[in-house]
Amino acid sequence: MKLLLLLVAIGLCSAQYNPNTRAGRTSIVHLFEWRWDDIAAECERYLAPNGFGGVQISPPNENVIVSNPWRPWYERYQPISYKLCSRSGNEQQFRDMVTRCNNVGVYIYVDAIINHMCGSGMGVGTHSTCGSYFNTGSRDFPAVPYSSWDFNDGKCRTGSGEIENYGDIYQVRDCKLVGLLDLALEKDYVRGKIAEFMNNLINIGVAGFRLDAAKHMWPGDLKAITDRLTNLNTRWFPSGARPFIYQEVIDLGGEPISSSQYFGIGRVTEFKYGAKLGTVIRKWNGEKMAYLKNWGEGWGFMPNDRALVFVDNHDNQRGHGAGGASILTFWDPRSTIKLTTLLRFPDQNDWIGPPSYSDGSTKPVTINADTTCGNDWVCEHRWRQIKNMAIFRNVVDGQPFSNWWDNGSNQVAFGRGNRGFIVFNNDDWYMDVTLYTGLPSGTYCDVISGQKEGGRCTGRQITVDGTGKARFQISNNDEDPFAAIHVDAKL
Repeated sequence: MKLLLLLVAIGLCSAQYNPNTRAGRTSIVHLFEWRWDDIAAECERYLAPNGFGGVQISPPNENVIVSNPWRPWYERYQPISYKLCSRSGNEQQFRDMVTRCNNVGVYIYVDAIINHMCGSGMGVGTHSTCGSYFNTGSRDFPAVPYSSWDFNDGKCRTGSGEIENYGDIYQVRDCKLVGLLDLALEKDYVRGKIAEFMNNLINIGVAGFRLDAAKHMWPGDLKAITDRLTNLNTRWFPSGARPFIYQEVIDLGGEPISSSQYFGIGRVTEFKYGAKLGTVIRKWNGEKMAYLKNWGEGWGFMPNDRALVFVDNHDNQRGHGAGGASILTFWDPRSTIKLTTLLRFPDQNDWIGPPSYSDGSTKPVTINADTTCGNDWVCEHRWRQIKNMAIFRNVVDGQPFSNWWDNGSNQVAFGRGNRGFIVFNNDDWYMDVTLYTGLPSGTYCDVISGQKEGGRCTGRQITVDGTGKARFQISNNDEDPFAAIHVDAKL
């Protein structure tokens, strides 16, 4: 069970399955809608010093401006061209961010929108982030350029041109997704333009890509495109290193399109992870944390070396995507799982874009005196518990799952070899147990209630005796009803 940001299961993997993170760094944080200048600063001042491996960024290329000044987050998912200008910044700011982050060992992963262009109803004009002209009626995008020859209008088998039946793989992959103009990826010209866009980003220094809406593209088309990608920039990466590829495929079962169809291209986002974990934590449908003993492939998840796992993302945090109400987000007052560093939005307004000025421009991410973020940004990766558990994962990386304990209900504990141990109390009563941790004897700082600072603990201390056992007392009324210790938090 992993309580982190955006997790990459790093095992014996190669080529496009390797996230290319530096040794000892195992987590990627999604800085959704952040400006490039702010990401560059965050890499240097916080992410690198705390052992984060990378950042997933919002789509960097030109998109339609849906409305002003209240611009929704999803306009970033409606491309106009592959020029690098968005409300996060211009090309020079993008290049500066990549360089500065790479220089401190925090790598950049681009959310790539290659399935489609903007919505068919966006009309004619230059209301786009670079000011490029487009005409959705004639399918004219001269800044790429794309024309009517480059879209799937004639290939879609529905009268509306939209996906009408998710049980029909041809509709799902050849028709418009919520009105977005579907690119004809089987055409060599279209593949070439997309590869050109992605290779430009690789040359600048990005480490990999999240392929948005991969479920809506044929695996053969994606492989043809990714096979054209160049190796990573040797200024920061080893010679021959390949871009990390992870694909958005929403697969909760019951549909003919499955995650496994995309394993030959790269990793696939595991939507079952957050959906099922949320159900367990909420104790819905009779689920108990004790059942998590075989968490992972035993729950019907993808193989570890093909999965990229997360708890929530920019879609399902807003009720889109998959998982429904079970998804744990920052709205849950005591959810022990967090993920995406996002923006605060009213619960009923799931379209809200980033904190903005009256002209529609994005506000900078300011840092408060207590290290949290201001200007209405919610920086989950800066929460002590999240940051410390990202460090926990780095410390125990490569260690085996060990020393499981449960009370048959919702109190569980387990270790990672002899380097870390974690205990949860999700029951409605007090927990007082002595457990074998497998850790060396000594006094440890609990990294949930506090952390090790110098020679002291800012939270509770936990003593491991000469036999490797420790007593854990956790109230069900605690703000965070769990505890975690690891060898680097030993006094």
